[in-house]
Amino acid sequence: MAFRLMRYAIAAMQRHLESGHKTLPLVIPILFYQGRRSPYPWSMRWLDNFADPETASQLYSGAFPLVDITVIPDDDIMQHRSMAALTLVQKHIRQRDMAQLLDKLTHLLMLEQMSGQQITVLVNYMAQAGDAEDTRTLLYGLAQRVPQHGGLLMTLAETWLAEGMEKGIREGVQQGIKEGKHQALVQVAEAMRNRGIDDQAIMEMTGLSEDELQRLRH
Repeated sequence: MAFRLMRYAIAAMQRHLESGHKTLPLVIPILFYQGRRSPYPWSMRWLDNFADPETASQLYSGAFPLVDITVIPDDDIMQHRSMAALTLVQKHIRQRDMAQLLDKLTHLLMLEQMSGQQITVLVNYMAQAGDAEDTRTLLYGLAQRVPQHGGLLMTLAETWLAEGMEKGIREGVQQGIKEGKHQALVQVAEAMRNRGIDDQAIMEMTGLSEDELQRLRH
């Protein structure tokens, strides 16, 4: 029950933030009990729900552990074995020229410590979070330098590029449909105005704004 009350309290805090507030409110969980057993027989300390309440208290009563990769030297990150490449990319993903990582990523991939799945995760992250042109250049460079993973890297790069082009085409088609529909409404509005229909009626029937109708006069 204590854990359930904590969940309710956190949910109330979340709603408070979503309503526009910037700081957390103090939410006091209170249980109104009228059960058969008296007095209330269970702990009201939510940390007692853990198998090791004391360790839980140490963890949740102070500042949470932090791993700030922005301050870890690249040479130290390079020692992280199978996680080194992803951590390195995460650290530098916002820099302008990702190609600067080519030598370091080449070295890490040549060590053969990453599985195909980990390489796929790495490429997907770069595609989603990085600059498109930088990512494409970096992937092609890696494919040439690391022949044992070249096929996988090229396949992932081409798949990512194709998906990006397909998305762009879909968005372009949707935009074209939207613009075409708007142009058709403008033509209808112009015809209605030529027939002497007042602007208010035209706006109600077409959904065009007053400013858009004003532009038809020029």
